[in-house]
Formats: sequence, structure tokens, C-alpha cells
Amino acid sequence: MSVTNLKLKPQAAPQPSAQVIALGHPAGLRTDSRLARLAAQTVTNLLPLIVTLTLFILAWQLVCSSPDSSLPAPSRVLEESWELIVHPFYTGQGVDQGLFWHVFASLQRVALGYAMAAAVGVALGTLVGQSALAMRGLDPIFQVLRTVPPLAWLPLSLAAFQDGNPSAIFVIFITAIWPIIINTAVGIRNIPQDYRNVAKVLRLNGFEYFHKIMLPAAAPYIFTGLRIGIGLSWLAIVAAEMLIGGVGIGFFIWDAWNSSLISDIIVALIYVGIVGFLLDRIIALIGRAVTRGTANA
Repeated sequence: MSVTNLKLKPQAAPQPSAQVIALGHPAGLRTDSRLARLAAQTVTNLLPLIVTLTLFILAWQLVCSSPDSSLPAPSRVLEESWELIVHPFYTGQGVDQGLFWHVFASLQRVALGYAMAAAVGVALGTLVGQSALAMRGLDPIFQVLRTVPPLAWLPLSLAAFQDGNPSAIFVIFITAIWPIIINTAVGIRNIPQDYRNVAKVLRLNGFEYFHKIMLPAAAPYIFTGLRIGIGLSWLAIVAAEMLIGGVGIGFFIWDAWNSSLISDIIVALIYVGIVGFLLDRIIALIGRAVTRGTANA
């Protein structure tokens, strides 16, 4: 073979390799950026509230600052009720207690009455929502009883229990139960038919259907009723304690009125509003966690 017949194959030229180096932000800068965004979001959310409260307090101060005003101005409330504000854990004799202990006594009654209302209300609401016969027999009775004002039950409960504490708990129970029953029943009736068909295909028994289908599907409605119920419970206990006496925030407000301590009443009302708001938020957050966000918080 001659040398001239040999053909050299061209070799591919080496391709330059390129490396991409990602330049990341230092951890400190990322942390500072998150903190800055969090601070900006906090300011955005709180600023309207702060401005509104400031304007309200200024207007209150201007309207009630005259000597002949029947209501005290904010400055006068601080002056007259300073000891009550700075010593909420004061412990005295009998009903002479700090505001914390009055609120705590009221919360104990609300917890008992509301827990019983939640348990019985969800059970009865499930029965009414699931059974057409139960709905025809019980729903008219519920619709009539729920229109009775809470305090109208107090004389009857006092006659039955012969004691103020269980009577107040019963008033809480009978006040909170109706929205829980009604919303639970609506939630059960609104379960999609597809869910029921799946339960039949899987041949779920009664307990499995209740646990896996019924409760998860109706949970947003149930927690709506629970939120309404906790608000009504707190309203009712304050009114009931004005009549039954003893330690409690309702009795404190009524006793302050009898003693002409208007500034103390205003401080107590602020406590009532804050505690009521926190109770609603707690039930809303529990509902959001249980329903995975389908119940509005």
C-alpha cells in the first residue's frame, strides 16, 4: 500500500469547557432580607390599627375632657383605675380580687358550658343532618328554642340547680349549642353525593363513614358554628354573672356600677373585648389546622 493512499482523519478540535459558578448571597444578607420583609409586613398590618386607635383615643379625650362630662376621659380612666390596671393578680377577701381572677373564673364557666355544647351540638347536628326523620322531628323544636334570649333561661336554671355556678354553666350551654347544631346539620346535608357513593363502593361501616367521610367534609361548617358559639358563650356569661354574683367579670362590672366606678367598668370592658377576641382567634386557628385551611381564620 502506498503512502499516498493513506488519508488522515481530521481530529476534532478540543472544545473549551465552561464552568458556571453561582454566586449565592451570604447567609447574613438572606436573613437580613427576610427580617426586613417581616418588619415591613408587620408595619403594614399594624399601622392602620395604630392610627385608628390613636384617633379614637384623641376623639374620646376631646369629647369627655369637659368637667360636666358623664363619662371619664382616657387620662381620667388611667388616673382613677391605675391600681386596678397594674395589679391584675391582686388577691383579697371574697370578691375583692384582681381582674385576672375575675376573668379566670368566667373562663372556667365558659370552658365547661362550651365543651358540653360542642359535644352535644355536633352529635345532634350530625343526627339532624343525616336523618330526614330526625330533622322533621327535632329541627322545628331547635328553631323555636334558639330564639329564647339567654338570660330568660337563668331563672329556670336557678330553680333547677339551686346554685349560681351550675346555673351560669347551663346558660352558657343552652346559648352556645344552637349555632353548633344548625351549622353541623347544614354541613352534613351538603356532603357531596360522590363522597357517599365512594363510601358505598368501599363498604365503609357507620363509624368509618362518620370518621373518614362525614366529619372531614362537614368540618368547615362545624367550626363556623363553634366560632359563633364561643362568641355567644362569652356574651352570655358576662350577662349571667351580673345576676348570679360571685367572682366573675360580669359581677365585677355590675359591682363597679353599683359603686359608681365608671373608670373600672371601662377597664373591665377592655378586658372583656380582648378575651373575646382571643377566644375567637383560638377556635379559628384550631379550625384552620384541622380543616387544612378550608375553614377561614
